[in-house]
Amino acid sequence: MKKVIAVLIFSFLFFFFIMSDVSAQKYLFYMHGKIVEDQGKQAVSPYFGAYQYEAILDTFRSHHFTVMSEVRKPNTDVTTYAREIKVQVDNLLLKGIPAKDITVVGASKGAIIAMLVSYYLQNSDVNFVFLAACNDDNFESFPDIKFYGNILSIYERSDDIGNTCARFKKASSATIRHYKEVEINTGLKHGFLFQPLSEWINPAIKWANGDYRQ
Repeated sequence: MKKVIAVLIFSFLFFFFIMSDVSAQKYLFYMHGKIVEDQGKQAVSPYFGAYQYEAILDTFRSHHFTVMSEVRKPNTDVTTYAREIKVQVDNLLLKGIPAKDITVVGASKGAIIAMLVSYYLQNSDVNFVFLAACNDDNFESFPDIKFYGNILSIYERSDDIGNTCARFKKASSATIRHYKEVEINTGLKHGFLFQPLSEWINPAIKWANGDYRQ
């Protein structure tokens, strides 16, 4: 009988330890730009150079995030993929991961996916970082999108592709918990998101850690 009780106690403590360890982790989803979809991990733009996909992931990992990312198939449909990511986030929430410890980061086309995840998930505590996400075409293509959660938008002053998300924010004023938009000035145009530059990755890391005051 004592052995049975001892086994039960050990099993309970082991389960408690595992659940505590899992819930203590911070999870970060990263969705890359379209060029990686087209060319793979070693993608190179004639204008912006190599897309440093693995270096970006490693930078997030070095700050103790459990990183969830994959190279999407060419011509991935953004709405379908966003729903797949939503399911993955839902699964983490069902496992007891606090919503505040989940961050979805998207760059360029990946940012459109992240915006849709925010809209589909409708969770006020999940963190989102949109890199070069917004322009007039996107607003016209997805006029019904409303942002939910803690939203950080980052765009580059010299970028002629992605810029301010002000129009989406205005349409989402009642559904956003925290919002900040950062304009950086590297002179790299759309290429700023091809590498883990401190100008965007440091604000993203702070946001993912719940620092909404930056």
